[in-house]
Amino acid sequence: MVKSTRHAKYELYYHIVFVPTYRRSHLTGKTKERLETIFAEICEDKGLDLAESEVMSDYVYLFIGSPPKNAPSLIVNWVKGISARKYNQQYDDRVKWTRSYYVGTAGSASKGAVEQYIAEQEGGDE
Repeated sequence: MVKSTRHAKYELYYHIVFVPTYRRSHLTGKTKERLETIFAEICEDKGLDLAESEVMSDYVYLFIGSPPKNAPSLIVNWVKGISARKYNQQYDDRVKWTRSYYVGTAGSASKGAVEQYIAEQEGGDE
């Protein structure tokens, strides 16, 4: 869906993937639920559209829509930094993300195709 600001019409969606340090498989159960809630809160606070999120046992997929004023690297920094800080302040089991990440635009693929791909990843981890 095309959105707009005062001076621009846009449809920007970023496919973001990042992993916890040492690729530990601990993002399950309550940790998974808590992180999904935190990611949604961050996107709401920053004016982003969290179209799809999937927290797997050892990596995170996010599909986020953003106005053109936000650089993809800024969005990743917000999501990783704020989520780790919020989670670690509230819960005893800690999360820490690696410095690296993947970010790509939806490009010529439709938003629906990317959302379907992310949703299908849940079954492949078992």
